[in-house]
Amino acid sequence: MAPIVSGLVDDYEGDVAIRVYNVETSDEGARLAEEYGVQFVPTFIFVNADGEDVDQLIGEVSEGTLKASLDDLK
Repeated sequence: MAPIVSGLVDDYEGDVAIRVYNVETSDEGARLAEEYGVQFVPTFIFVNADGEDVDQLIGEVSEGTLKASLDDLK
């Protein structure tokens, strides 16, 4: 998933802020995982400009699925 997500960072630059956190090695990642109730890796959480959790995808998903959720944030 990492190569796909890395490519999307460039594709959506200026439109959507993409953040990647490792829930196992990052204190911030662990805190966010607890806050959002993450139980499985990978989990993609989509937060709108108001800070509201508007979508979540759990598990490995296609690039098209990720793009559709990102497009909804624009």
